[in-house]
Amino acid sequence: MVSWVLRPKSPPLWLGIAVAAVLITLETVLVSVLERLAPGGAFGALFLLGVLVVSAGWGFGLALTTTVVSAAVYMSFHLGHDGFVPTEKQDWAAIVIFVPVALLANLLVGQARLRAAEAELRRREAEQSREELRVLAEQQAALRRVATLVAEASSPAEVFAAVAEELAAQLGLPHSALVRFEPDGHLLLIGYHDEPRAMHLSDRFPLGHGGVAKEVYLTGRPARMDPGGPRGARAAELGLNSVVGVPIVVHGRIWGAALVGTRENRALPPDTAARVADFTDLVATAIANAQARSELAASRARIVTAADSARRRLERNLHDGAQQRLLSLGLELRAAEATLRATDNPVADQLSQIVGGLTNVSEELREISRGLHPAVLSKGGLGPALKAVARRSAVPVELNLSLTGRLPEPVEAAAYYVVAESLTNVARHAHASEVTVSASVDDTRLRMTIRDDGDGGADPTNGSGLIGLIDRVEAIGGRIDLSSPPGEGTTLDVTIPLEAA
Repeated sequence: MVSWVLRPKSPPLWLGIAVAAVLITLETVLVSVLERLAPGGAFGALFLLGVLVVSAGWGFGLALTTTVVSAAVYMSFHLGHDGFVPTEKQDWAAIVIFVPVALLANLLVGQARLRAAEAELRRREAEQSREELRVLAEQQAALRRVATLVAEASSPAEVFAAVAEELAAQLGLPHSALVRFEPDGHLLLIGYHDEPRAMHLSDRFPLGHGGVAKEVYLTGRPARMDPGGPRGARAAELGLNSVVGVPIVVHGRIWGAALVGTRENRALPPDTAARVADFTDLVATAIANAQARSELAASRARIVTAADSARRRLERNLHDGAQQRLLSLGLELRAAEATLRATDNPVADQLSQIVGGLTNVSEELREISRGLHPAVLSKGGLGPALKAVARRSAVPVELNLSLTGRLPEPVEAAAYYVVAESLTNVARHAHASEVTVSASVDDTRLRMTIRDDGDGGADPTNGSGLIGLIDRVEAIGGRIDLSSPPGEGTTLDVTIPLEAA
């Protein structure tokens, strides 16, 4: 009841007039009855009740009118039929007391209503502040979720999907989309949220159909479409009445745009573009990071490819040059040795020693050449190459190979060197009695497992050569997972995508 009386906003004036009339009528009837029961009683104070109610509900103006009318009715009871001008002192005293008391009541109630209005204003401001803080907290939480994806180097597609969903959720809108500006003048849809699902990833449509997206592309600034304004063909197709677009800028160039929209016939709030821009900054960071990772991977792959090419060239040069020359010299010296032995010349023994040395040097060059780039890998492929390296291993090797046909050259080279280096590490450090090498291929990748029963405790950082293998495999998009508990042997799980080539 108190809150109704002291509410800051008054009800309609017509209602106040009706209430005042009803109250004065009731007060008049009540005072008339009381005057008959107890003549001369001070029943005029009852008229203050209507004044207080009207003052509390409708303010000073109507309350003053009610005071005047109530005072007139009040005087009629005191003066009877002698007129409305008081002649007795007690009548003047009654009027003098009634009117100031009524006006004072108006003033006090008006002050109470003013305080109630101020309290209501503070309450609304507090509620607004709490709502703004809630919205800000939700937006910051959404930004953190997207930023976590970016920091974890998630794929751009994952980031695009998350941003589209978060935009729609945070803005309370049924439509959000991320588009990329294509060199051929089209827009490519790379992420979206739409109710109902009227869109599909990788949809392409001409830039001219984009409306807001086209304006973003031409100006490089946020743009909007409000109800009643011109709509792009795409917005009309989706039934959107209001759209806001914000550019996605990567390395100082317009890369794409983030768009949000509604099918309701209302304009989106003025701060929509600023809220969308917080997300487009993260999208730009994700794109820039992905481009940097792609460029780094391509650079590493080029380095590995160049190194492998240099190995092959050096192997060919050794085989076709130095080894052939040593072989030729050895044959000539053998012929000279045979001639000298026929004459019992003591120099023949010296030539025999020299020929033996040349043979040893030739064998050493052959081993070096094989380590640089085995000919069997180039000629026969990964399967024969792994069998050859297993035969030369100082530790017995069990091979489980499911390889058919040739694989891309970078994949074969990486896989060969992983197995060769792993077998060398086992022989040097693991004290193992056996190594198992498994390799299989599916439609998209080569999988290998190299497992020994040695000491375990392998650490890529201790100069064992594992870090070089990890770098080589990762350079072509692959992955090596190492498990080496002390005393339980070492296992390498290797995955190399075939498209890495």
